[in-house]
Amino acid sequence: MEMDRIRNFCIIAHIDHGKSTLADRLLELTSTLSARDMENQVLDDMDLEKEKGITIKSHAIQMRYMYKGEEYRLNLIDTPGHVDFSYEVSRSIASCEGALLVVDASQGVQAQTISNLYMAIDHGLEIIPVLNKIDMESAQPELVTDEICDLLGCAPEDVFKVSARTGEGVPPILDAIVEKIPAPQGDPSAPLQALIFDSVFNSFRGVIAYFKVANGCVRKGDKVKFFATGMEYEVEEVGSLKMKLIPGTEVGCGDVGYIITGIKSAVEVKVGDTITHVANPCDKAIAGFEEVKPMVFAGMYPVQADKFEELRAVLEKFQLNDASFVYEPESSLALGSGFRCGFLGLLHLEIVQERLFREFDMDVITTVPNVSYKVYTMQGEVLDVHNPSGLPAPTLIDHIEEPYIRAQIISKSEFFGPIMKLCLDRRGTLVSQHYITAERVELNYDMPLSEIVFDFYDKLKTISKGYASFDYHITGYRPAKLVKLDILLNGEPADALSTLIHEDNAYTFGRKMCEKLKDLIPRQQFDIPIQAAIGAKIIARETVKQVRKDVTAKCYGGDVTRKRKLLEKQKEGKKRMRQIGTVQVPQSAFMAVLKLDS
Repeated sequence: MEMDRIRNFCIIAHIDHGKSTLADRLLELTSTLSARDMENQVLDDMDLEKEKGITIKSHAIQMRYMYKGEEYRLNLIDTPGHVDFSYEVSRSIASCEGALLVVDASQGVQAQTISNLYMAIDHGLEIIPVLNKIDMESAQPELVTDEICDLLGCAPEDVFKVSARTGEGVPPILDAIVEKIPAPQGDPSAPLQALIFDSVFNSFRGVIAYFKVANGCVRKGDKVKFFATGMEYEVEEVGSLKMKLIPGTEVGCGDVGYIITGIKSAVEVKVGDTITHVANPCDKAIAGFEEVKPMVFAGMYPVQADKFEELRAVLEKFQLNDASFVYEPESSLALGSGFRCGFLGLLHLEIVQERLFREFDMDVITTVPNVSYKVYTMQGEVLDVHNPSGLPAPTLIDHIEEPYIRAQIISKSEFFGPIMKLCLDRRGTLVSQHYITAERVELNYDMPLSEIVFDFYDKLKTISKGYASFDYHITGYRPAKLVKLDILLNGEPADALSTLIHEDNAYTFGRKMCEKLKDLIPRQQFDIPIQAAIGAKIIARETVKQVRKDVTAKCYGGDVTRKRKLLEKQKEGKKRMRQIGTVQVPQSAFMAVLKLDS
């Protein structure tokens, strides 16, 4: 097909504004799927996506559409809306020329709407504004249309008013995609230059890479090489992406497709890499693909120590499907060999853990999540510390810097006070505030990343009754008064529960940790002291009481010394047992730190 009849576009929006439902209607209108195959949120093919009602992976699909007697090929990429999956959105935007910006008529413009819009504008995408959910009783179409016009600088008649659930007003969007979104630019006769924007691992076919051709074309049987690794392969199969992979003979310039080259090792394919021909290579790789920056770090360890290599193989395959996930080997005194993993946020960590269990049957122990700190030593060295156990001795540290974020919160003005209090409690500094309308306010705060990692998003949703939206980006590092808080079980430090925490919050956090662990650690035959310590100073303590057999049950009367003798004998045994007794820490205790207030 000629390039001027190809359109590559994505759908961007805040979480739960109806992206996947709108994609369903577009697939129905273009008859991409038969009525028998159609289901709600058909592009969300993971069980986890359907259960949680969120999109986790961006999904590419090809549609054919007749416009004025000519057939057009529309390549759609549906994207996630949650802030933790913004890297998926950036990859989709890098491989498109246009975007549908979907806004909920009852909720209006939200923080993630603005964030995704700016990302699309930076890449030079043509934006088509769509106002969704106009059939809802709480919808305010005129008010929200004005917000969209203020944001984009467009006229009210340029905004498409639709209901993705009922299909009302959706057909004109397809015409607008053909008319407004530009055709891809490229030279079909130039050397092959194709961007890999996603990949999956198939145990029979090996690695399947999804790509967009910027210049040239790729055919079955071609010899190709990957820029980042320099590896050369023969193309076994190319084709287009529909609900299933449809094999073809070639993927032309400006088009989106998949490639199978029989690669069995997951590390040989990098998302964001460029594919070119061996015989006639292009000069340089495609630029403009952003590197992933993990925000939250946690250790992952196999439940059985002998499954370390199996976990390594599983993480390699998983990284293919989720390029924002990074890992490196590490070892722990308590948990043995495992991996230090980087995530974009706490929801991302939860989803990764769940997917490892469901898709690979791999059960892992996850340590307390924390962020990355810069430690300046007395010798003038700068160390990146992701784990409290990697912190140098206090006498060697000059100062520690922690990452700061610029948080953008949009909410109804009635929740203005409680939101400000929440941000101030989390060491936030107000940068600016302005009213978008009389009813809605936007707040910008500078805050430490460590303060929002755990339950900030949940608390924000609770105090705003679900109305507030939240988005953030890293602004840099600032000095902070941080201390290492150790948890001692039976006098032994449990390094998986250690945290780096601000000095002012250490006592409260240590107190809560001890109380929570007292409920979670099973009782043993001996007393277990649970202590929170900063260096050699104990700041909080709880005791898990021993399970005690009634050794005096068989004494029916007689002299009291008979009972005392049996109790003394039991006491000696308990003392000896405590010296050699080890404490089993359940997985729930590692995650308890996240739910301290629940």
